[in-house]
Amino acid sequence: MSRLPFEFMLALRYLRPKRTFVSIITLICVVGVTLGVAVLIIVLSVMSGFDHDLREKIYGFKAHLTISTAHHRLSDWQKVAAQVSSNALVQGVAPFVMNQAFIATEPTAGESEVAAQMIRGIDQKTEGNVSVLPKSIISGEYNLRGNRILLGKVFAQEIGLLPGDRVSIYSPRDLKKMKDAHGKDDNEVVVPGDYQVAGIFDVGYYEFNAGFVITSLATAQDLSDLEEDVNGLKVMLHDPNRADEARLQLARVLGPDAYITTWLEESSTFLDAIVVEKNVMFYLLFFIMIVAAFGITSAQITFVVQKTREIGMLKALGATSRQIMSIFILQSLIVGVIGVMCGYALGMLAVSYRNEFLHLMRRLFGFELFPQSIYMFSDLPALIYPRDIALICGGSLFICLLAGLFPAWNAGRLKPVESLRHE
Repeated sequence: MSRLPFEFMLALRYLRPKRTFVSIITLICVVGVTLGVAVLIIVLSVMSGFDHDLREKIYGFKAHLTISTAHHRLSDWQKVAAQVSSNALVQGVAPFVMNQAFIATEPTAGESEVAAQMIRGIDQKTEGNVSVLPKSIISGEYNLRGNRILLGKVFAQEIGLLPGDRVSIYSPRDLKKMKDAHGKDDNEVVVPGDYQVAGIFDVGYYEFNAGFVITSLATAQDLSDLEEDVNGLKVMLHDPNRADEARLQLARVLGPDAYITTWLEESSTFLDAIVVEKNVMFYLLFFIMIVAAFGITSAQITFVVQKTREIGMLKALGATSRQIMSIFILQSLIVGVIGVMCGYALGMLAVSYRNEFLHLMRRLFGFELFPQSIYMFSDLPALIYPRDIALICGGSLFICLLAGLFPAWNAGRLKPVESLRHE
């Protein structure tokens, strides 16, 4: 003899698949809950992955703090670097020079390609303390001695350059000389610097791979007429989430002339937009669950109409209104549990094989659902937070439970005499 409450046994019995319209409606309800949960898991996981990976890639190249001055020229930077390094929150410090210049190829045949790029001068020995650049060389070598430079993967492909090729760099100083000499009788010929491509890097972020050329610190200082000065210092912290705290501590040590910015300030607009989009997508997609809940409500109302005679008999035998309500509430809960479990399994499966699916779509139809040039990732990132899963599954079960309250209340208030009047 079963020890289960008779309400639970009846709820399971009424949900057994039969060739009736009500069974089809129940199946549709389960599918609706399944799809709603799966889509929510997929979308929130992908959005969380975008946010996490984007933050990792941004401060993997930009560092956590940038220290400079109001005129973007830092003198005696070695002393400042020593002061910054003594802070307990700081992991590494490295100088940098940043400027824009024109890059011209030197092909053996055909016309030269010209592009405007950001020139970033680095100290080859200390750059590894603040960025992933030294570990991101995919072709050639990490060597900036002499007139050697590094190019981003995207830029190198667009302009057709490989390690060993030579380029010319027109600095702002060269362009100013050309402008001043224009129209004069003794027009001076300005010869740009000649440089050799030592390697190609891929830091995993499209903007950096497409827009930066890396040179030695001395080369960038010469191109920018900075002599021995630099534009600033890049600082890597042990914990990037403590960037504001580190800035306050360093500001007290360096004084009012120091201009300190965090990686969150430099990229806050874009990162905040991702967070807002994630929240909006969550609320919009949760309407799928509300639609599924209406399906559960309609199915339960149909159940109550079909089982009116059985409800009357149960009440005549002594069943209370609360017990009758429990039958239909349990039906809604069972539909919700099955749908949530199936949706969770489907969502986790889709997240696990998301990139395989995208690659298959690319091979079959020849287009990219998530182009790298737009989304800045070669593969689709995803990150599953337990709190998101708990919120999705718990919220879905709660909605399914609410969906069955009205039909259950309607069934519980039926009178035995009225239920059996026409029998």
